[in-house]
Formats: sequence, structure tokens, C-alpha cells
Amino acid sequence: MNSFEHKQSPPQQFLHQAFTSLQTHVSDFCNNLRTNLHSKSSLFAKISTENQSISTSIKNKSMPAEAIDERLAGVPVYALSNGSQEFVLVSGSSGKNLGLFCFSEGDAEALLNQMKKMDSSMSSDSQVVAVALSKIFQLKVEGVALRLIPEASQIKNALKERKRAGLQDESFPGIPVFQSKSLILRSQNKRYRPVFFRKEDLEKSLLRASRDQKQLNPALRAGDIQVAVLEEIVQGMKDSSSALWDDVVFIPPGFDVSTDPSQQQKSS
Repeated sequence: MNSFEHKQSPPQQFLHQAFTSLQTHVSDFCNNLRTNLHSKSSLFAKISTENQSISTSIKNKSMPAEAIDERLAGVPVYALSNGSQEFVLVSGSSGKNLGLFCFSEGDAEALLNQMKKMDSSMSSDSQVVAVALSKIFQLKVEGVALRLIPEASQIKNALKERKRAGLQDESFPGIPVFQSKSLILRSQNKRYRPVFFRKEDLEKSLLRASRDQKQLNPALRAGDIQVAVLEEIVQGMKDSSSALWDDVVFIPPGFDVSTDPSQQQKSS
């Protein structure tokens, strides 16, 4: 990367709308979990013996864009904003502007500090802002390439799990997400497949579910945790049968699912 620039890529109002939308959806997500956990037809995690692995192979009527947005809206990513509430863009070596969106707030803060050191003219009002992941998949700006930045620790986790599955990958082609064929959620007689952005959140959910059901923790069994690429799942939602994805629930980073309402919380 050669230099840093401050440019208004989307309209200024977009940043306000995206942040407000994220706050609403995250709040709704947490409230719905708490409500369902306390209701008679509670949402609860359960260890299953059925194979519920992620697949993108079935082709049929695609999932509506609104339904895809709804599934992604509660997941935050973090971008840099200047004092005018415009996204901070990075000029790439190809001359194309890059909009960077980190899954880790800490990574975004580190990027901001590094950019301030490299560019003394950068506004002191620049800050890290949260944006709903759904907005990133919607956003198209001419001359700007949007890049999602995964957590380095989760790339390592993904490669480790793939190695356990017999794959010797040296890199990962996107944002890793984690699922267990042994973990399902139930609410109002419907089953859901939770998909996590952090392996640790999945492991905590498996541990709690196995303790509640007095079963062996499935995470201890080789091959029980599957790794997929977020971008491929989203593309699969656009291309494949909507019925294939109706049961997928994205769990925001730092959250796990629990059978006990008193333990349902955001992880530290």
C-alpha cells in the first residue's frame, strides 16, 4: 500500500444508518435469545447425532436478499471513519481504493493507530466505527474494493481444523466460520444450525450443551467441528435453494449459545 487517503465513498448518511441498523439488530438478536430462552418454547442448544454439515451443492430457488440481510445484520464489523464521518480508504498499489472492515475491533484500533503514525495529516477525530456485516455485502462503490479482514487467531483455528480433517492448506480463502454437526438449536419446534465466527464460541456452546445433557463433549471428537468460508455460504444463499439455508443462524463473535438462561452471555 502506497498511501492513505480520506474519501467519502458512500454518502455520509450511510455511516449513520449502518451504525443505527447494527445497534438495532444486535439488540434484537440478544433480546430474542433471552425471550426465547425464557419462553415455553425456548431456544436451546442440543447435542445431536445427526449430520448437519454445511453444504452449497443444492441448486434451486435462491434465498431472497432481504432474508440474507436479516441473517447478517446482527454481526458487526469495524471500519475507520474520519471526523466528517466518511470512511477512511487506503490506496492500494494498483491505484484502487480499498475499504477495510475488520471482524476484530482490536485489529481496527491497531490499524487506526498505525495509519496515524504513517500519515501525520490524518484527522485526530478519526475513529473506529461498527457497521453491520449485511451492509458490506450490499455496498457497491465504483473504484473502491471492499475487503473483510478476519481475525488472525481464527485463520489459525481454521487451518488447524482443516489439518485435523486431512487437508494441508497453507492459507485460508476468506472469512472462516465454524459449525458442529453435533450442535443444533431448537425454538418453536424448529431446528437451527448455529454458525460461529470464533471457534472458541462454538467450543463453549458444545461444552455447555454436553454438560447439560450429561454427554461427552463433541468437540473432543476429531472431525466434529467443520470449517467453511463465509463468502461461499453467502454466495450459496444467493444461488441455492432457500430451504437449504432457512435453518442457518450466524452467531456474532464473542457470543455463545447456552441451554441455561442464566448463563446466556457475551463472552469476554
